[in-house]
Amino acid sequence: MGECSTNAPLLSNDANAAAFGKRMPILKSTTKWILKGLIWVVFIIWISLLFLYPLESVNKLLIQYMNATSGSLFGLTGSILLAFTAPVLIIACFSVIWLIITGEDEVQELSSFVCGNKASKPKFCLWTFPILVDGPFGVVSVAEFVGILLVVAFIINGSAAYIIQNWQTISQSQVSAFDKSCLMLERTGAKLGLIGLFCLVLLFLPISRGSLLLRLIDIPFEHAARYHVWLGHLTMAVFTIHGLLHGIPWALEGNLMSKLLEWGDLGVANLAGVISLTAGLLMWVTSLHPVRKWNFELFFNTHQLYAVFVLFLAFHVGDFIFSFAAGAIFIFMLDRFLRFIQSRKTVDIISARSLACGTLELVFSKPASLRYNALSFIFLRIPELSCLQWHPFSVSSSPMEGKHHLSVLIKVLGEWTDKLKSTISKNHKEPQKLLHSELQSLITASVEGPYGHESPYHLTYEHLVLVAGGIGISPFLAVLSDIVHRLKEGKPCVPKHVVIVWAIKKSDELPILSMLNMGSIDPVFLDALNLEIQIYVTRESEPKLEGGKVLGAVTSCTYDPTLKKSAISSLVGSGDNIWIGIYFTTSAIGFVIFLALVDSFYINPKGIDIWWYKGFLLVLCMVAGVVIFGGAVAALWHLWEQRMLATEKRDCNSKHSNRVFDKVALREQKDSSEFLLSSSTIRYGYRPDIKEIFETLSDRWGPVDVGVLVSGPQVLQSSVAKEIRSHSLSRRHISPIFHFNSLSFDL
Repeated sequence: MGECSTNAPLLSNDANAAAFGKRMPILKSTTKWILKGLIWVVFIIWISLLFLYPLESVNKLLIQYMNATSGSLFGLTGSILLAFTAPVLIIACFSVIWLIITGEDEVQELSSFVCGNKASKPKFCLWTFPILVDGPFGVVSVAEFVGILLVVAFIINGSAAYIIQNWQTISQSQVSAFDKSCLMLERTGAKLGLIGLFCLVLLFLPISRGSLLLRLIDIPFEHAARYHVWLGHLTMAVFTIHGLLHGIPWALEGNLMSKLLEWGDLGVANLAGVISLTAGLLMWVTSLHPVRKWNFELFFNTHQLYAVFVLFLAFHVGDFIFSFAAGAIFIFMLDRFLRFIQSRKTVDIISARSLACGTLELVFSKPASLRYNALSFIFLRIPELSCLQWHPFSVSSSPMEGKHHLSVLIKVLGEWTDKLKSTISKNHKEPQKLLHSELQSLITASVEGPYGHESPYHLTYEHLVLVAGGIGISPFLAVLSDIVHRLKEGKPCVPKHVVIVWAIKKSDELPILSMLNMGSIDPVFLDALNLEIQIYVTRESEPKLEGGKVLGAVTSCTYDPTLKKSAISSLVGSGDNIWIGIYFTTSAIGFVIFLALVDSFYINPKGIDIWWYKGFLLVLCMVAGVVIFGGAVAALWHLWEQRMLATEKRDCNSKHSNRVFDKVALREQKDSSEFLLSSSTIRYGYRPDIKEIFETLSDRWGPVDVGVLVSGPQVLQSSVAKEIRSHSLSRRHISPIFHFNSLSFDL
């Protein structure tokens, strides 16, 4: 077997190999290398400034730089913006160019190892080797663990450096021991506040769902949300200690209340800091897992206090200190504004199906230009159920199934999903499918996304093991559909061996397999896939008589594109790279223009030096750049999107008038379920023995790279990760390397 990489197809035929083997034009390849080099240079300089800023030598150099540039138009604020905010925006600009050059249809080089095959040696990857599997962080890879250590080292190093500097200064002062202690606490608290500000930069970057930076490094939001949670705990712990180290000496001196209520024009505004910290503490407490599990809506609503937290933080520290974190907050503003616009739009629900096992399928209208991959997910809001609640759901359809639709599977588990099922099944005695015209009178939907990996990373493995628990099979239906469609079309680097391990509680969940559209796939391609499905029914000792049948469900559904009125907007998620680039660049330029106008015609002429007020003006310029300049681009983008949709509709109407009606078969339920169940091994009363499964596959496949994707509860992810770690540590040279990847929707 030939070598497999992103430069050679797995399913080799001469035509595909020749087409895929062509090298990129030299200009394109050179441009990508230059961009990659520039991004690394800017990133290293920026991250070095953040990590080394507490050191006295670096701090002195920055002070000299700020003194030399403080006489410019933007003053000291501009100096800090240039050093700490500009690098983030520059990297984002380079990211846009990179994404445009890379192209939407190109399978990117997503890993440092090649696809597993007999001709290449398997390689370990830091991102897919789990080192921690139990504990407060969940499953943590080696790369993530290194990142955690670096952040902790930054906190310890910065705190130690500031404590030593403060002690050297204070110990030489001629004051009492009590005054020295109070002064030491206050100054250490002030420096910890600055460290917290640096943590705030890292906190806001991963929470931007459609962030260009996340897309550049191909970290999906579902994974980045974990980093946001970790950094959120760390940041609020630092800020809390910062507040206590100020409050304790004030209390000892007997002026606690007067200090807390102080809001001076020069220096920090204490009351604003108290308000910001209070908002942060409310977000922190309600984000703890027990509280989220008890009342998710309380967590969600309280988390909207981030606006209060950021605004009063700017009041508290003033413009030039706030500038340390302005870049990350500005990128978050850009993302949040587009999400706000997209979420206001009502999306057509083409069809809905309710199965007897308590699973719902919703199919949404989407424009042909909206791209996503098989491991994407969306956020869904149903106004008839709740005006505020947004819930994440994995996309269960492949982008190759059809141009105009996207579907999700929803397991009825809680109050919100139970209301949704009741609404869909209203006035119907049996589970069935509702068509577009019937749904319009029942429910409407708002959709954010789709989000996910920039490229389908499951296509980088020749050998795949998909481990699912319950409704966790949903994204794997999309993966399987994507693979067989690529097999049919001769796409490069498609997996050749797929093993699905699915654990369910009862056999009435088996009809979920009927959601996979296999009717249009020639069996020869399925044979080439070497598909193996192992199903474990854990709470039944034997099959039911009706097991495997889809009770009371319509066998198929057709989608009439001429009915389409409102589709999912492409303003966020994968979006359109060119429009995203224009939006980002225009907003950043608008921010600089507003800042220049405010400085030139208001702050400098009038000699305004009130810290908290200048902090407010800085935030106002950021918002104005996003809303006014970015809003203008978003409006043009929306008009362009509507024009494209109108063109699609005219084409559909033209086909309809010529009796070539564009019907997309969404599901061939009977064929797909019967085929998959007939090719599956179903075991009743057992749980999957991951160790035994891996050992069997090791003997069968030999020394190859195996991609393991886990979709299910944390317990399942931990057990799989533990076996992968154990296997890797005791691995023989003739055994495969299992690479851990997971899908999590605890967002």
